[in-house]
Amino acid sequence: MPKFPCIKPQFKRIARFAPLIGLIIGGLQVSIWLIFSNLGWSNQSLAFVIIAIDIFITGGLHLDGLIDTTDGIAAGKERQIEAMKDSSAGAIGVISLAAILLVQAAAILRLSQYIIIAIPITRFIGRLYILWAIRHFPYIQKEGMGKIHRSNWASNYKELKPSLITILISLLLVLILPINNSLIFLLIISALLAMVPAFLIMSSIGSILGGHNGDSYGASLVLIETTTLVIFGITLPVI
Repeated sequence: MPKFPCIKPQFKRIARFAPLIGLIIGGLQVSIWLIFSNLGWSNQSLAFVIIAIDIFITGGLHLDGLIDTTDGIAAGKERQIEAMKDSSAGAIGVISLAAILLVQAAAILRLSQYIIIAIPITRFIGRLYILWAIRHFPYIQKEGMGKIHRSNWASNYKELKPSLITILISLLLVLILPINNSLIFLLIISALLAMVPAFLIMSSIGSILGGHNGDSYGASLVLIETTTLVIFGITLPVI
């Protein structure tokens, strides 16, 4: 791998860039949406393509976390961690996965062309709250990739700095680009409304499990993204 001057990437510091990575993933999904749309694909088919692209890019890691976490919660307090570590998927996990994917598809269909704005914001918000969970909840396993993020947490400012810069640049672009003012207002309102269920999701799962691990981070991310899409679908006007 080539070495970049003045840049020393370290995986243990990657968590702070998670919201920005989410924005990039959302951008890739939007790009594919636009390409296939111009090729004549219907919105109905594109809803499933968008979901498939997300699974392909992330390797289905977060959906796997959703399955394991819901199985763990369903198993009861004494068997939570054991059930989450089990490689086989339980009935509750499979049902949760199916329900979430169906709701995501429905929300994407409802949003239609708004998806080119909603998807990147959704990916950003979901990962932003992962940072909050890393900071405020203990890591419940002795080992795991997610433990690296908590043990290498620097300070709130340093960890949130990339996200704050991204938000600032986005706001500046909104002021420069010719975007309908009422649409901007609705997008801001939607994003603010999404903060409430996002906080409740992270807090509830963290409280039930006594903290978070890699699986619960993934589950929370999926649930927050899905909820945010639904909120956008409710608040944005029908095209």
